[in-house]
Amino acid sequence: MGYIKEKFKVKADELNAEVKDLLKNHGTTKVGDVTIAQVYQGMRGITGLVTETSLLDANEGIRFRGYSIPELREALPKAPGGQEPLPEGLFYLMLIGELPTEEDVQSLSAVWGRRSHVPNHVFDAIEALPLSTHPMTMFTVGIMALQTESLFAKAYAEGINKKDYWSYVYEDTMNLIARLPRIAAYIYRRKYKGGDHIQPNGMLDWAGNFAHMLGYSDEGFRELMRLYMVIHADHEGGNVSAHTTHLVGSALSDAYLSFAAGMNGLAGPLHGLANQEVIKWILNMREELGGGMPTKDEIAAYVRKTLADGKVVPGYGHAVLRKTDPRFTAQMEFAKNHLPNDELVRIVWMVYETVPPILQELGKVKNPWPNVDAHSGALLVHYGMVEYEFYTVLFGVSRALGVLASLCWDRAMGLSIERPKSVTTEWMKLFVEGKVDASAE
Repeated sequence: MGYIKEKFKVKADELNAEVKDLLKNHGTTKVGDVTIAQVYQGMRGITGLVTETSLLDANEGIRFRGYSIPELREALPKAPGGQEPLPEGLFYLMLIGELPTEEDVQSLSAVWGRRSHVPNHVFDAIEALPLSTHPMTMFTVGIMALQTESLFAKAYAEGINKKDYWSYVYEDTMNLIARLPRIAAYIYRRKYKGGDHIQPNGMLDWAGNFAHMLGYSDEGFRELMRLYMVIHADHEGGNVSAHTTHLVGSALSDAYLSFAAGMNGLAGPLHGLANQEVIKWILNMREELGGGMPTKDEIAAYVRKTLADGKVVPGYGHAVLRKTDPRFTAQMEFAKNHLPNDELVRIVWMVYETVPPILQELGKVKNPWPNVDAHSGALLVHYGMVEYEFYTVLFGVSRALGVLASLCWDRAMGLSIERPKSVTTEWMKLFVEGKVDASAE
């Protein structure tokens, strides 16, 4: 057993003892009340999940094991000569609950490098799809094809003690995370670069090697990938990709099946697909305004027209956040350091100055501030990645870090299959009339 795995087991035993005590002494304590509106409107705000890896605060944004994004950019180990945190360090933090050392991160990079081999049948499955297939579909097909390698599925079929579930899920998690960059890069090179594939470079870190396999040798792009993989890794447990991975995993589906399900959720226009919608909106705006740098007045007029047409301004508003997304701010700081004069980036900043006051004035959204998607596309375009459909795949590779670390904790804590109660609208009408008792259900 590797030392990271051993350390995880120690942490899991400690937390399980705490949870057992919590349930024994406070198991009947009510966490909150549920309104009819919440039941009908996506269960928004209902506290019904436990996710150890991160917590979202409406004002402060995401915190990974208590650390904000600015704090992590300072505290996590970096590549030699680099300024951005390494994703290996964030995964270690989410899994173990402690900041890693340089040695911890180097060890994790080496482990993922050794486990990164992808069987040929996975590439064959991807090759069987038409080139016109959306890259997210190719991505989930690749993950599903890789499911043949699940150690948990094999062990469960042979019969294992449920106390050992976590060990096999951990191994599947490490293998899957190690292989995802290879699968994603293969899809990118197949769909957009004529099938001219690039072999891995074992001397690079996880995100740096991903950038290399995509075909980008610029150190600035490698730094961007390191930052991108960190800030998109997790967003507590209630978002669609995280919740779906947890939900499917609660049925004891293995890490591959669970993560593939989460990626099908990420592919939705209201979730991960939003990052490609932002850059398309900005490019369409610039084209309709005649090209070049628009003025703030022109942007304001275009925003008002977008809203008047019954459309949303993509990248603005968030289900939970009530201030500017710290992930947006991190990308803005990256841009100021690496590409302050990029025209598209400057337009993003002008939109940032223009949109919130308009949304506040019109009262269109509870949160008029930008989220992570409002900036990421402009950074990718600067380095030459103009294939907007692929952006969600980048998101997916990153999101694996958080949702799979959480899946390890789900099995280590022995969390139950998820099965909330549902009712009919007829029942709801009777409840409002006082003719049924909710406590009896």
